[in-house]
Amino acid sequence: MHSIGRVIDLRRLHHLLVLAEECHFARAAERVHLSQPAFSRSIQTLESQLGMKLFDRETGEVKPTPAGEFIVERARRLMFDARSLERDLLLYRENQLGDIAFGAGPFPAATIMPRVMPHLRTQYPGVRVRLEVSNWKLLYDRLLAEDIEFFVADTRDLPDDPNVRVETIGRQAGHFFVRAGHPLAGVTCTVADAWKYGLAVTKLPAAVGSLLHGLAGLEPGEEAVPAFECDDLHLLRSLAVSTDTVIGTSDAACRADVEAGALVCLQVTDLPAVYSEMGVVMLAHRTPSPMAQLAIACVRDVAAQVNEPLAT
Repeated sequence: MHSIGRVIDLRRLHHLLVLAEECHFARAAERVHLSQPAFSRSIQTLESQLGMKLFDRETGEVKPTPAGEFIVERARRLMFDARSLERDLLLYRENQLGDIAFGAGPFPAATIMPRVMPHLRTQYPGVRVRLEVSNWKLLYDRLLAEDIEFFVADTRDLPDDPNVRVETIGRQAGHFFVRAGHPLAGVTCTVADAWKYGLAVTKLPAAVGSLLHGLAGLEPGEEAVPAFECDDLHLLRSLAVSTDTVIGTSDAACRADVEAGALVCLQVTDLPAVYSEMGVVMLAHRTPSPMAQLAIACVRDVAAQVNEPLAT
């Protein structure tokens, strides 16, 4: 039995198709820029490899045999797919075609991605992009499952895992924010004062949760559970604007609202410097696709622009 899967040669299939169209060895050979003997040997080699006679040569005009017609029909589809693959590979190499899937934690989703995504769509409109927004734990699981190529998030609670590598892209400072006209706006206060109005936050890093527990003025044994926890910063912002709830978030996420006068940064006397440690998290032993490398470079550039803290 012939091992056909190892012997099919696209060049010889091209010769087959040309001969089927020209029905003449000399014309077909001229068309593919070969001598007639060399072209004849190519067809003979293909017939030998496939173990079938593909053309009748007894008459003046060359005609495909039934086996030849069978091969010609499929060879046309195969050659079309090969040309399409060649074109797509060129576009992929030039970052004009392909797919990319990556993730973002709540803070980078609200502060970095609004600039990254328009850039990617404008510069690479032929590339399909899937962005998953979630907390670092869920994104970490998605990365290990290779459902996304990388994610951007606060990396302080990431486990020490040799399967991943982290590129630090800077810190985003954080504060407490309230609506303009809030009883605490414009006055100094403590964490305990703010806690009484209800604190709304994203999923907090363990270190920040421990810090708040020590400053919230809780009764012995009382757990420091925020009044509202959600990874959607737009929802937290709406809550702060429409109620007396205090939100804890990054300066970059609230910059526009503070500049517009909708939110006010609280002056909390006992709150030390808090921040998000932003990083790009990738698999350690995987080469990112060309599009992923461009997206990460864009994330890096945008992060450098938005990480500046507010003047308080």
